[in-house]
Amino acid sequence: MTENNEQVVGVLLAAGGGRRLGGRPKALLPHRGRLLVEHAAGVLRAGGCTRIHVVLGARAATVREQAVLPGCVLVDNPDWADGMGGSLRAGLGSLADTGARAALVSLVDQPGIGPEAVARVRSAYESPRTLAAAAYRGERGHPVLFGAAHWAGIAASATGDRGARDYLRAHADALTLIECGDVAEAYDIDTEADLVHLE
Repeated sequence: MTENNEQVVGVLLAAGGGRRLGGRPKALLPHRGRLLVEHAAGVLRAGGCTRIHVVLGARAATVREQAVLPGCVLVDNPDWADGMGGSLRAGLGSLADTGARAALVSLVDQPGIGPEAVARVRSAYESPRTLAAAAYRGERGHPVLFGAAHWAGIAASATGDRGARDYLRAHADALTLIECGDVAEAYDIDTEADLVHLE
């Protein structure tokens, strides 16, 4: 376990209610014999994150009861229905006073992104000022690495479903894009038609 592993904490956003999936929370969808939230946390761990914070929202009590997430810190976002911004704020807020120097943020509904992409983005960490993101054929995607120096600015601008989009656009000059299209696919599980990607 290296010092870098300890400083870069995985933050999994898993609070969504699956509105376009008939109200089925994405965290509870089955994938490869386990829940999607378990799969996503496992990807972060396999990609080198030894510390993982999982942000829960829709049916959080059920996720806590059913999901096997050993060693993960579970963070409740009571405002999950307001969009991803609140979950991002909750996740970053949960890192206060933990010694974390960067957050590697991933989404529960992107099972096509595996450990290789996580490891590539995580390895970009150099200092609390690091700002890096996976790219797919040149287009920015997840996971995204936010050094601690950026957390306050991200929290201030993360509203609704925009997450860190506005902050990243405003700080494009500082953002390092890391191409991951050769090792991952950045599709989302948003609608019934997308369920074909789950096994």
